[in-house]
Amino acid sequence: MISKEMLTRYIHKAIPDAHITVQDKTGMMEHYQIQIVSELFRGKNRLDRQRAVYDALSEPMKDGRIHALEIKAETPDGT
Repeated sequence: MISKEMLTRYIHKAIPDAHITVQDKTGMMEHYQIQIVSELFRGKNRLDRQRAVYDALSEPMKDGRIHALEIKAETPDGT
């Protein structure tokens, strides 16, 4: 299990300008839906954006604190 706050800290550590919305999909603190808005994603395709997020969350993904993750990663202008 990982809290929304800890999840947000991991992302901010890797993507400091990120605006993050987190939703716990099951109430079990292991399946999350996250929306991240950052300039870091400008010019990157969907796969590269998701890789950046997975890299930021590699530790809790590897140790099983995150079981499932739905990612929406976009730039401030919505692209």
